[in-house]
Amino acid sequence: MDDIDRKLLNEIQSDFPITQRPYKDLGARLSCSEEDIFKRIKRLKKEGIIRRIGGNFDSQRLGFTATLCAAKVPDDKIEEFVRVVNKYPGVTHNYLRDHHYNIWFTFVAPNMKAINRYIEEIIKYTGVREVLNLPAVKTFKILVNFDFV
Repeated sequence: MDDIDRKLLNEIQSDFPITQRPYKDLGARLSCSEEDIFKRIKRLKKEGIIRRIGGNFDSQRLGFTATLCAAKVPDDKIEEFVRVVNKYPGVTHNYLRDHHYNIWFTFVAPNMKAINRYIEEIIKYTGVREVLNLPAVKTFKILVNFDFV
Protein backbone atom coordinates (compact mmCIF):
# COMPACT_ATOMS: atom_id res chain seq x y z
CA MET A 1 0.00 0.00 0.00
CA ASP A 2 1.17 3.49 -0.73
CA ASP A 3 0.29 6.78 0.98
CA ILE A 4 -2.78 7.33 -1.19
CA ASP A 5 -4.12 3.86 -0.33
CA ARG A 6 -3.68 4.62 3.37
CA LYS A 7 -5.37 8.04 3.04
CA LEU A 8 -8.19 6.41 1.07
CA LEU A 9 -8.73 3.82 3.81
CA ASN A 10 -8.87 6.62 6.37
CA GLU A 11 -11.48 8.45 4.27
CA ILE A 12 -13.84 5.56 3.62
CA GLN A 13 -14.01 4.17 7.17
CA SER A 14 -16.57 6.67 8.45
CA ASP A 15 -16.89 9.35 5.81
CA PHE A 16 -17.76 7.55 2.59
CA PRO A 17 -19.58 10.10 0.41
CA ILE A 18 -23.25 9.33 -0.16
CA THR A 19 -23.43 11.03 -3.53
CA GLN A 20 -24.08 10.17 -7.17
CA ARG A 21 -20.34 9.80 -7.81
CA PRO A 22 -18.64 8.88 -4.54
CA TYR A 23 -15.37 7.82 -6.20
CA LYS A 24 -15.13 11.19 -7.92
CA ASP A 25 -15.69 12.93 -4.58
CA LEU A 26 -13.07 10.75 -2.89
CA GLY A 27 -10.70 11.53 -5.74
CA ALA A 28 -11.23 15.26 -5.22
CA ARG A 29 -10.41 14.87 -1.53
CA LEU A 30 -7.22 12.94 -2.33
CA SER A 31 -6.17 14.78 -5.52
CA CYS A 32 -6.76 11.68 -7.66
CA SER A 33 -9.03 10.80 -10.53
CA GLU A 34 -12.31 9.00 -10.07
CA GLU A 35 -10.90 6.10 -12.10
CA ASP A 36 -7.79 5.88 -9.90
CA ILE A 37 -9.93 5.72 -6.74
CA PHE A 38 -12.16 3.05 -8.26
CA LYS A 39 -9.13 0.94 -9.27
CA ARG A 40 -7.55 1.32 -5.85
CA ILE A 41 -10.70 0.23 -4.03
CA LYS A 42 -11.14 -2.70 -6.39
CA ARG A 43 -7.52 -3.79 -5.82
CA LEU A 44 -7.74 -3.36 -2.02
CA LYS A 45 -10.90 -5.45 -2.02
CA LYS A 46 -9.28 -8.15 -4.18
CA GLU A 47 -6.29 -8.21 -1.79
CA GLY A 48 -8.66 -8.70 1.15
CA ILE A 49 -7.75 -5.40 2.81
CA ILE A 50 -11.29 -4.10 2.27
CA ARG A 51 -13.94 -6.72 3.06
CA ARG A 52 -16.94 -4.71 1.99
CA ILE A 53 -18.20 -1.22 1.40
CA GLY A 54 -21.61 -0.61 2.88
CA GLY A 55 -23.55 0.88 5.71
CA ASN A 56 -23.32 -0.09 9.34
CA PHE A 57 -26.64 0.19 11.05
CA ASP A 58 -27.59 0.26 14.70
CA SER A 59 -29.77 -2.85 14.81
CA GLN A 60 -31.37 -1.88 18.13
CA ARG A 61 -32.47 1.53 16.84
CA LEU A 62 -34.02 -0.24 13.87
CA GLY A 63 -35.99 -2.50 16.20
CA PHE A 64 -33.84 -5.63 15.92
CA THR A 65 -32.21 -7.75 18.61
CA ALA A 66 -28.59 -8.88 18.52
CA THR A 67 -26.70 -11.48 20.47
CA LEU A 68 -23.34 -13.20 20.65
CA CYS A 69 -23.34 -17.00 20.53
CA ALA A 70 -20.64 -19.47 21.49
CA ALA A 71 -20.65 -23.16 20.64
CA LYS A 72 -18.58 -26.13 21.73
CA VAL A 73 -18.06 -27.94 18.42
CA PRO A 74 -16.02 -31.12 18.00
CA ASP A 75 -13.18 -30.69 15.52
CA ASP A 76 -14.73 -33.13 13.05
CA LYS A 77 -17.99 -31.13 12.98
CA ILE A 78 -16.59 -27.60 12.62
CA GLU A 79 -16.99 -27.27 8.83
CA GLU A 80 -20.57 -28.59 8.87
CA PHE A 81 -21.52 -26.47 11.89
CA VAL A 82 -20.18 -23.28 10.28
CA ARG A 83 -21.93 -24.13 7.00
CA VAL A 84 -25.27 -24.46 8.80
CA VAL A 85 -24.79 -21.32 10.92
CA ASN A 86 -23.77 -19.23 7.91
CA LYS A 87 -27.02 -20.07 6.11
CA TYR A 88 -28.90 -17.77 8.49
CA PRO A 89 -29.07 -14.21 7.11
CA GLY A 90 -28.82 -12.69 10.58
CA VAL A 91 -25.35 -14.12 11.23
CA THR A 92 -22.94 -11.22 10.85
CA HIS A 93 -19.66 -12.66 12.16
CA ASN A 94 -18.40 -16.19 12.67
CA TYR A 95 -15.04 -17.05 14.24
CA LEU A 96 -13.04 -20.13 15.17
CA ARG A 97 -11.37 -19.55 18.54
CA ASP A 98 -8.76 -21.46 20.54
CA HIS A 99 -11.12 -22.26 23.42
CA HIS A 100 -13.42 -25.10 24.44
CA TYR A 101 -16.23 -22.87 23.13
CA ASN A 102 -14.49 -22.74 19.78
CA ILE A 103 -17.05 -21.24 17.38
CA TRP A 104 -18.37 -17.74 18.12
CA PHE A 105 -20.92 -15.90 16.00
CA THR A 106 -23.19 -12.90 16.20
CA PHE A 107 -26.86 -13.04 15.32
CA VAL A 108 -29.26 -10.20 14.48
CA ALA A 109 -32.98 -10.94 14.20
CA PRO A 110 -36.34 -9.23 14.70
CA ASN A 111 -36.50 -10.45 18.31
CA MET A 112 -34.97 -12.83 20.84
CA LYS A 113 -37.73 -15.37 20.21
CA ALA A 114 -36.52 -15.69 16.61
CA ILE A 115 -32.89 -15.99 17.69
CA ASN A 116 -33.79 -18.74 20.18
CA ARG A 117 -35.72 -20.57 17.44
CA TYR A 118 -32.73 -20.31 15.08
CA ILE A 119 -30.35 -21.59 17.75
CA GLU A 120 -32.66 -24.56 18.35
CA GLU A 121 -32.66 -25.25 14.60
CA ILE A 122 -28.87 -25.09 14.50
CA ILE A 123 -28.68 -27.56 17.39
CA LYS A 124 -31.16 -29.86 15.62
CA TYR A 125 -29.38 -29.73 12.23
CA THR A 126 -25.83 -30.08 13.55
CA GLY A 127 -26.21 -32.22 16.65
CA VAL A 128 -24.05 -29.72 18.56
CA ARG A 129 -25.81 -29.36 21.91
CA GLU A 130 -23.71 -26.71 23.64
CA VAL A 131 -24.61 -23.38 22.05
CA LEU A 132 -24.65 -20.38 24.38
CA ASN A 133 -26.80 -17.30 23.75
CA LEU A 134 -25.02 -14.30 25.28
CA PRO A 135 -27.04 -11.13 24.61
CA ALA A 136 -25.36 -7.83 25.41
CA VAL A 137 -26.51 -5.99 28.49
CA LYS A 138 -24.85 -2.71 27.49
CA THR A 139 -22.79 -1.57 24.49
CA PHE A 140 -19.57 0.23 25.42
CA LYS A 141 -17.76 0.60 22.10
CA ILE A 142 -19.68 1.54 18.99
CA LEU A 143 -17.07 2.81 16.50
CA VAL A 144 -13.48 1.91 15.71
CA ASN A 145 -11.42 3.77 13.13
CA PHE A 146 -7.86 2.79 12.26
CA ASP A 147 -5.33 5.49 11.39
CA PHE A 148 -3.42 4.31 8.32
CA VAL A 149 -1.33 7.43 7.74
